[in-house]
Amino acid sequence: MDRQRYLIDTLNRWAYEYYVLDAPSHTDREYDRLYDELREIERETGVVEPDSPTRRVGGEPVKGFGRHTHIARLYSLDKAVTEDELSAFFTRVKKTAQETEYTVEYKYDGLTVCLTYENGAFVRASTRGNGVDGEDVTAQVLTIRSFPLKIGYKGTLEVRGEAVIRLSVLEKYNREHPSEALKNARNAAAGAVRNLDPKMTAAKGVEILFYDINYMSEDPLPSQAAAMEFLRREGFKTYPFFRLCKSEEEVQEAVDEIEVERRRIDVLTDGAVIKVNEVSVRNEMGYTDKFPRWAIAYKFEAEEAETTVKEIFWQVGRTGKLTPLAKVDPVELAGATVRRATLNNYGDITRKHVRVGARVLIRRSNEVIPEILGAIDDTMSETPPAEKPSVCPYCGSRTEEVGANLFCPNRECPPRVIQKITHYCTKNAADIEGMSEATIELLYFKRGLRRFSDLYALTEESFAGLEGFKEKKIANLLTAIEKSKDITLERFLYALGIGQIGRVAARDLAAFGSLEKIASLTFEELVALENIGEVTARGILAYFADEENREELARLRAAGVEPKSVKRTETGVFSGQTVVLTGSLSSLSRSEAQKKIEERGGVAASSVTGHTTLVVAGEKAGSKLDKAKKLGIPIIGEEDFLKMIE
Repeated sequence: MDRQRYLIDTLNRWAYEYYVLDAPSHTDREYDRLYDELREIERETGVVEPDSPTRRVGGEPVKGFGRHTHIARLYSLDKAVTEDELSAFFTRVKKTAQETEYTVEYKYDGLTVCLTYENGAFVRASTRGNGVDGEDVTAQVLTIRSFPLKIGYKGTLEVRGEAVIRLSVLEKYNREHPSEALKNARNAAAGAVRNLDPKMTAAKGVEILFYDINYMSEDPLPSQAAAMEFLRREGFKTYPFFRLCKSEEEVQEAVDEIEVERRRIDVLTDGAVIKVNEVSVRNEMGYTDKFPRWAIAYKFEAEEAETTVKEIFWQVGRTGKLTPLAKVDPVELAGATVRRATLNNYGDITRKHVRVGARVLIRRSNEVIPEILGAIDDTMSETPPAEKPSVCPYCGSRTEEVGANLFCPNRECPPRVIQKITHYCTKNAADIEGMSEATIELLYFKRGLRRFSDLYALTEESFAGLEGFKEKKIANLLTAIEKSKDITLERFLYALGIGQIGRVAARDLAAFGSLEKIASLTFEELVALENIGEVTARGILAYFADEENREELARLRAAGVEPKSVKRTETGVFSGQTVVLTGSLSSLSRSEAQKKIEERGGVAASSVTGHTTLVVAGEKAGSKLDKAKKLGIPIIGEEDFLKMIE
């Protein structure tokens, strides 16, 4: 074999073992000896092969970054920070494919880069930029050794990764360069790659973790799992954590695992990325103007702490669901002293290895009760796992097991009623300021408060003799109760506490304009909505079919509670119309277009149903356009839409 070729192949193999596999087979001295020999051959012959490791030495500073247009657009990811938002994502996926696989990976906190290969050779690196155009950072990325300069795939290829600086590398750099200490790993990585001097990039110890194939000209791969296997096989550095999940429960388990383990890894991360595995399903789901519909980033909160479990008990919620709670050693978290934390269900207890005496990691977000993420160490605990309750601990009714959860079937169970009314009074619902859970519990036991409508029958006399209630406090409460009668339909639907109806689904339902219209919707019309699945649809139908619920709605109306849809002009060009946008518009964003519709009297809905009167189709319109055609709904393009709003 030609000596130069031998040296290149050997040095590249050793670099792959060192930088990608973290398993070096030769010493630095051996590497340097062959490297120096290669440089001498290149100096004598004047020939530097495209995959020569000498190309990775930083050259002279560049005058500025050129622009590069990506072959395929690099989309950013939509984010979920609550269980409701994550549930809405799963619902959207199920509308396309009831049975599908998901992948779960770490969400790295660095700088996104895109590498281009042609005929098996690396040709360019660029930042994500605006997703269409990015900055050409080829000279800087060439100094990074966690990717190959030559691969076996001979078509045109774009691969995507995150440029990161490991936390240990950052710590070492700051220790050795105290006068120019770097603030954090994310900013350090971005600054290193976007430095005009490639030698500075090389000095910072940047590496790239690859996680996606953005474009393949030939033989595109069928799934995310296949893409990850391709990246590893071709020599790209990937993070070892990768989960292929067959259900929402498995996804949640993987997310929980990431949330605990991320504190032990050497890479800065702020969440988990959940993707539909199959490309065929992805193609059906398509994209919004900003995000792929088939992927979401679940962001973690930073407010976390460690503590020890002292006791485990069960709480009954407004739907009858039994939720395990843990009393923990007091710990300061996000400005508050935390003494208890929650888990999801009995399976959560066993999966997270939570028992009395276990050391656990807890998280507090959005001012709610903290959640236990998992046991950090339960080796010191000799206590057996918690028992699964066969009867409700409050009313004694035999519990019912539905899926992964336990329920108390008794609608009159005291904590269930108290929680239901408490939910009704919260800020995002009826917003009755001052009506706390403690006040509702007191009124339940002392004044017979049992229903939402009972709130509107309260008078000054209702509080007479109750400890802590003086004239001003009573007046403020009664004023807040009276004010809550003026409520939007969206908030009222959320306040009712219908099973599975969170704020996202409530918003979609409110687009129909009235409670009567919503109550008349069929199962097919409900599941056609973007954020409502079959389980939620059945829950809505069951709620309005229930005689007791209908009577309570009548009592609320009699008390003066009249939910109102968002006020819209009666004379606008879209007056009386339900309009759905599909695809992307070049002149304005989706939210801006929806606002224009509502300002001109229309309802901006998210899904095509029998109630839809007009569809506006932009670029890359997908399944909504096809459905509109089947239903014979009028369709206009962006140009006609702009004429209408002008």
